[in-house]
Amino acid sequence: MNTFGSRAFQLVLLRRMADHQPELVEEARRELGATAAEMREANRRWQAAVRSPRARGALSRYRSMLGEPEGPDRRRVGDLECAALRWRLPLWPDLRFEVLAGPGGAVWNEWLVRAPGAAGPRLRTADDLRPWCCTVDEVAAAFAPVRPMEGTAPSRRRLAFDLPDGRSCVAEFTWGLLQRVAYGP
Repeated sequence: MNTFGSRAFQLVLLRRMADHQPELVEEARRELGATAAEMREANRRWQAAVRSPRARGALSRYRSMLGEPEGPDRRRVGDLECAALRWRLPLWPDLRFEVLAGPGGAVWNEWLVRAPGAAGPRLRTADDLRPWCCTVDEVAAAFAPVRPMEGTAPSRRRLAFDLPDGRSCVAEFTWGLLQRVAYGP
């Protein structure tokens, strides 16, 4: 099988992010030198690979399409130990696409995280919560305690929390990257 490649995979990530941040996606797509048709085709190929009756397991699919990952590192999630595999993606040099796999290779989580050793943003106020500037883990650490909420799609997550000024908000993430924040009173 031909390698899907990081360029096509980044187009897949962008396709889902376009629902919230079309201007940022358009700029990133141009940076990759891709047309809108190429983005649709990359997404079509990804969805076909995911839904195929002969589909590989998710971990095998990522390796096949993205090559060998950085790591794996071992990570404990509750009582279980899992493997954390990460791939470098040129659009987000300070981030990595991370897949957490449990015993037997079952994929538990797949999202963008800060690269090991890369400095994340300082998150203190609502003004610091700009689209594409931070990850789920960074927001959860900066504004603890947070309340996880159901996302609107498998690649989406939401966190509810209170800001230091007392306002409540819900942050929406796609593939682990902040897309938008809705503020309460």
